[in-house]
Amino acid sequence: MSGRAPAVAIASARRIAADLVNAVLIDGRGLTQALTRSRADHADPRALAAAQSLAYGTLREAGRLRHFLASLTGKPPEPAELTGHLLVGLHELDAGLSPDYAAVNETVAAAANRFPFARGFVNAVLRNFQRRRAALDQNLPEQARWNFPGWWLARLRAEYPDDWRSIVEIQNQPPPMTLRVNQRRSSLDDYRAELRNAGLDHGIGGDWWPSTGPLPALILARPLPVADLPGFADGRVSVQDLGAQAAVPLLEAGNGMRVLDACAAPGGKTGHLLELADLDLTALDRDEIRLRRVRDNLDRLGLAGARLIAADAGAPATWWDGRPFDRILLDAPCTASGVVRRHPDGKWLKLADDAQQLAGQQSRLLEALWPLLKPGGRMLYATCSLFRAENAGQIQAFLSRHPDARREPIHLPGMREGQWLPGPDMDGFFYARLLKT
Repeated sequence: MSGRAPAVAIASARRIAADLVNAVLIDGRGLTQALTRSRADHADPRALAAAQSLAYGTLREAGRLRHFLASLTGKPPEPAELTGHLLVGLHELDAGLSPDYAAVNETVAAAANRFPFARGFVNAVLRNFQRRRAALDQNLPEQARWNFPGWWLARLRAEYPDDWRSIVEIQNQPPPMTLRVNQRRSSLDDYRAELRNAGLDHGIGGDWWPSTGPLPALILARPLPVADLPGFADGRVSVQDLGAQAAVPLLEAGNGMRVLDACAAPGGKTGHLLELADLDLTALDRDEIRLRRVRDNLDRLGLAGARLIAADAGAPATWWDGRPFDRILLDAPCTASGVVRRHPDGKWLKLADDAQQLAGQQSRLLEALWPLLKPGGRMLYATCSLFRAENAGQIQAFLSRHPDARREPIHLPGMREGQWLPGPDMDGFFYARLLKT
């Protein structure tokens, strides 16, 4: 790790990474929120990139690392903020990211910069881990071995008895960096030439798409900061998972249609909609701050014409003008259990009953938005979840209540009745396309 950026940036990265880990595991805050604050407080992009990599790796392995820490200390560190420093240091040692001496010395220095009295304690914990590493790795409890909460593992076992191991193994790996080419500003071939000229190895994603040719998707051999992507600032490309890129083509929105993008933030699918067709588009999100990200995203892509409204999609009386929509994209709030390799904080922040509570929100949104759809119109219900209560169970219950709704079959490689499991090239997603008869 030390060779990737100057020493000052790496020293700062260890402190920032410890703060990010503490934000999730101690304060219970989301990693995206914590990263936003870090970007405001720290100007060095190299330090931020290194910190993000360290924090994400630490959180993916947090079950294992917290078991090591508890075994080495016997009680929670005091002050609690030392936890982040210790877990980041253990991650560096366990994953071999740096020479052992550098990982120990620099973790001690980063922690002692804030807590001088803890220098000896942090050094002793890390040195003890070096000596006991092999023994600590034996007979790990389940949460530590699989790096998932016990309730999460139990649910995956029950719903995917033949697949749960591969799901967990894939979700403990770093995700691919997948790009979506803005076809209003470039073509797949032209942008591939830009990547080749920049020396960036890549492959094509979504070449199996059955209808209108491949998705405009490219998968980089190695991730890099978005600022280093050719044409990113000019809106020629966005970062979006391959599974998420399927949503807009599945909606089949054509020129001139009146379309609602409910729960639109941060705006990846909003931009994709406008890249593919000239639409009368309303993008909705109840969080005004997150809605600004949609506007920023559309401005970068050079896309105009969408009405952005900060409102609750489940309360149409507060925002709907009474004109029905041809298409509705409901990217529903969910546990995000299909994307935890991309958002590893999720598996430590979610609780066992969250899926059922979120299913109630999803049902409320479906009931509120269905009357807004024209007869003959289509709604695409989408989640990035694996759990049945949010997906197939939700849609079955909706269809039983609405005789004017018919679920249209979707035939895509690897998809099981609308459910994609996480794979090497994509995260886990669920899609149900509903026709209003």
